[in-house]
Order: sequence, then C-alpha cells, then structure tokens
Amino acid sequence: VQPPEKPLQAEEWNKLREDFQLPEIFEEVMLNSMIRCNSPIDVAKSLLTHLAKRNGDIAYNVLVKYLTLCVQQGQVAEIRDVYDIMKVRFKILESGAYNLLIKGLSDSDQWRMALTLLEEVKKIMIPSRTCYESCIKAASRHQEMKLAFELYHEMLAKDVVPTLDVLQSFFNFSRGMKGAELQKQLFGILLYLRENQIYPHKTFMRSIKLWFESIPGGKWRGNLTNIKDSGQCPVCKHQLEDSNLTEEEYSNLSERIIRDVIHGTDTFRKTSPKEFEAFQRFVENRLPFDIVIDGLNVSHMRSRKMQCENLFDAVNCLAKDNARLLVLGRKHMLMNSSNWKQEIMKEMQNKADFFFAENISEDDAFLLYATLRSGKHCRFVTRDFLRDHKACLPDSLTRHLFRKWQRGHQIAFSSVFSQQPALRYDCVVQTTGDTWHIPYKDVFEEKYSYEVPRKWLCIHQK
Repeated sequence: VQPPEKPLQAEEWNKLREDFQLPEIFEEVMLNSMIRCNSPIDVAKSLLTHLAKRNGDIAYNVLVKYLTLCVQQGQVAEIRDVYDIMKVRFKILESGAYNLLIKGLSDSDQWRMALTLLEEVKKIMIPSRTCYESCIKAASRHQEMKLAFELYHEMLAKDVVPTLDVLQSFFNFSRGMKGAELQKQLFGILLYLRENQIYPHKTFMRSIKLWFESIPGGKWRGNLTNIKDSGQCPVCKHQLEDSNLTEEEYSNLSERIIRDVIHGTDTFRKTSPKEFEAFQRFVENRLPFDIVIDGLNVSHMRSRKMQCENLFDAVNCLAKDNARLLVLGRKHMLMNSSNWKQEIMKEMQNKADFFFAENISEDDAFLLYATLRSGKHCRFVTRDFLRDHKACLPDSLTRHLFRKWQRGHQIAFSSVFSQQPALRYDCVVQTTGDTWHIPYKDVFEEKYSYEVPRKWLCIHQK
C-alpha cells in the first residue's frame, strides 16, 4: 500500500481499509509502508488517532511500529509520549521496544532519560547490545567518558559483546582529551582486541592512529607498514613477538586441552566414548603426523566442484613435501555417490592416513587430539574457528596460548588451494609501552576470522 501524503479523516481511513484485501492487518501493513517511505509523522499520527477512536485503544505492535517511525525521524517529543502511553498500558515492554526508546532518546538532548530507561531494563533482563551501545555513544558524545567506560565494562561483565563500531567511537570521541585514566581505558580496549584476536578494519585503525597522535604532549607517531618475514618492523626496527610457544607453554597447553576440552563433559555429546577410544588407538599407532585435515570441512571449500575433488586437491597440495597427513573423514565418504567417487578416495588413501568416524561425530576434538599429540611442529587444516573450545578453557592465559597456537598452526586455505605459510611472528595487537603494533584488515568483517592480516599500524613515541 502507498501511504497518503497528508493526514486523513476517519472516513477516508475507513475507505482505504475496506479496499484492502486483508482489513484486519491494514494498520500494520500501512505503518510498515510509512516506515519504508519515511512518511511525515502527522500522517501516521492521524492513523493512530483514528484507530484509538474506533477501537478505544491501540495494539502494542502498532505502537511499536509508530515508535520506529518516530525514532527514524528523531521526533523526541513523540517518543516520550509513546513511552508514557506504553508505561501506563503495559507493565513490562519487550526488548524491541526498549531498544527503540533508548536509541531514540540517546540521540537527543534528553539522552539522560535513556540512562534511566536502561536501569529499568536491567531490573527485568540483561539489556541488549543496542541498548548499551546507544547509551555509551550518548555519554561519549557529551564528553562523559567515565560514564561511557563504566557502561562498557558493565556490558563486558554481562558477556554482551561490543561491536567494533562502539569501540571505534571511544577513540573518536576521546581525540585530543587529556587524562591518564582515559589513556589507560583506551589502552584497555586495544588489549581487549589482543585478548580476543580481533583485527580492526581500516577506518577503525585510522581512528586509533588519530587518537594517539592527538594525545596532548604524547609525541606519538603512527605509520602504516608491512612487517618483514623476520618479524622486524621496518618503521621502528622493533622485533615482534615470536609466534612459537616455548616447550613449557606447549606442554601446558596440550595437557590442558587434552584434559579439559577432550575429556571434558561436552565432547562426547556428539561422539561415543568407544569411538573416541578407537581413534586414540589409531593415532597412537601412527604418530607423529605433520598435518591433520578436517576432511568434511575442506570438501565443502568450493561449491561448484565435487566434494571428493576438493579434498583430493587439498591432499595433493599438502602431500608435496612428503608430509605425513591424517584426514578425518566420515563413514558416508566410503559409499559411492555423486559427491564421493571411490576411485578418487582410493587414490587419496595412498597419500594420507584416513580415519572415518560415525556420521554424526563432532570432529574438533579428534582434530585437536591428533594435532597436539603429534607435537609442536604439527599443523591442522579446517575452516572452522574452534570457537567453542576457547570457552571450555578456564583461564585467560590458557585461552591466550590456545589462540596463539592456533594462529601459528591453522593453515588457511584460499579457494584456490594455495596455502599461507605460518608466520614467525605473532599476528596480534602488541605493545612494549613505547610502541604499539596493530594488525588490521582492509574491510570490516563482523565474523571472527583466523586468516591473519598482512598490514600493520606501527605507533611509536618520537
């Protein structure tokens, strides 16, 4: 439906409603269309007035749609009115309405009211990321950085993951501001990026650079660079952290993972203990491997090719230097089918050891076990990120070692099966106090990625 250009009288709305195929949803469809066309607010208001007169009240979902239009246009007085109506009529609102109210108010000069609403939300649920971030940005915009950081820490404590957008806004709003505490907080955000192996995108990286250069009396200088293969920064000549774990770190990590992740309670939900024992015997009789491959995962690499061809290309590529390969497969790969040609499977089995698990097994545990038991040199291939195992690791030090080991041992395949060599230096935000090195990506990626960037921002004190 096309929304009218100007407010209508009751009989005109009735006429439109009668002509509509499904009159019972007319108002909702009309409001959706008004949101899409960004109709004038008085047109939408005339529809609501008509509804209230006809039915005696306005349904919750209709009010929320009207609220959406008000927020879209920054109509603060209307947002407050809708809130007053809702508060009287509905004891508790759901998160969608709170998101809208908080967003609408935080973008206005009545932003403190958004903070009051946030407190209200906390009594009934964990506020959404949108609620927190709207309030954080409002506080930052009004230079109330202490408040903004309090909300940020509260959000992290409740496991609400911040967007890169809000992290970037801290650097934008703090530009040129003085204060040791503020600096400490912003350094804290950079360490959060390190801890979670997050790579900022180009515009975020520029915000970080500009903030450093704007610190009063800080004498910081930022340069974009590529790190040499040796791990030395060409700009400040500093040597980056080594990507290898020490023997002690490696043995701690492998014991920990084999104990907590593999024998932990959650691993056997998708695999039977009997099958895992058979796998352990299989591995122990054939150790050590050089590369362990998640066969099913790699077989989906290119959608236009047969799955067994994808796997065959990967095995061929990796078997080049007489590397000892272990491929984790599934039993269904042994049945001749359009995706699994048995003559290709036989040829692969001449180049690699294969272990075929039941069709429902979870292979991350198998992959980690075989790789870690093979020793420090062994690497693995999967396009999964092993995110959930990080959650099983109890302390941040072990998580940090796991991530570091993963960065150095997970082989990233591009779709053409060219393998990125593992780097000698660690690709993660790092600092020595008077230098910061921050790896960044050209484009924004919301999802976590194990493919490490090759571009760096070097920040050092002149």
